[in-house]
Amino acid sequence: MNEPIKDIIETTKIALFKGRQIRKIFYQNEWWFSVVDVIEALTETERPRKYWSDLKKKLIAEGYSELSENIGQLKLPSADGKFYETDCANTESIFRLIQSIPSPKAEPFKRWLAKVGYERVQEIENPELAVKRTRMLYKLKGYSEDWIEKRMRGIAIREELTDEWQKRGAREQKEYEILTAEISKATFGVTPSEYKKLKGLKRENLRDHMDDFELIFNMLGERSTTEIHRAENSKGVLKLRADAKAGGDIAGGARKKLEKRLGRSVVSKKNFLKISESKKSFKK
Repeated sequence: MNEPIKDIIETTKIALFKGRQIRKIFYQNEWWFSVVDVIEALTETERPRKYWSDLKKKLIAEGYSELSENIGQLKLPSADGKFYETDCANTESIFRLIQSIPSPKAEPFKRWLAKVGYERVQEIENPELAVKRTRMLYKLKGYSEDWIEKRMRGIAIREELTDEWQKRGAREQKEYEILTAEISKATFGVTPSEYKKLKGLKRENLRDHMDDFELIFNMLGERSTTEIHRAENSKGVLKLRADAKAGGDIAGGARKKLEKRLGRSVVSKKNFLKISESKKSFKK
């Protein structure tokens, strides 16, 4: 892939097809999808990477010489929460791959792909539609309206924070992870990866399994960090990192006071929704 990763203009997201999670990323003004996730969704194979390796050889042998040009390596999240380069393809190339995969789900998947692409165009023209769809997805998963309201507010606060990071010198995904870990460690006493392990999560989104207090303190830590950045006109990752700890300390102090009064920890192993009731996670 000739275009550098920094040209990615939107973070990765998860799309659902018949209960299967498909990682996708908006790149070069269109959606690109994880090839192994698509293959797993269509074939339900336990070894999607092996299937993909064999399919690539078959397609090349059949004369699909453009394969390497139409498959790009883009960074997508893995089970450990880190980002790794993964074979991805745009909608047109995925359509071509589907034709080579015998599956009764092929036609429904084609319709799903077309819908995903169309919805993205709508969302670019009217960003409020993206918010409405996110709310609806949480509602379908069984979340309460009160929880959804907090989660949506948390998403807005997070986006505001990452905008500040980008303007103030943080560029790489790794730097965002470091800053986020500083806030979490100061707020909850654990990093996001440690928190996920505590809750027994793998690929699931940590914040989707937080309860009301966890979401509130998470928002407080991130919102405080944003305001510290602005008040002190912070520049550079070192200063941003110090601010992140300071913002987290504010939320952490409030958390500890509440815990002392309640006589219990806010940091919990429990998930807001039971993992077993959540959508089946895709395999690594």
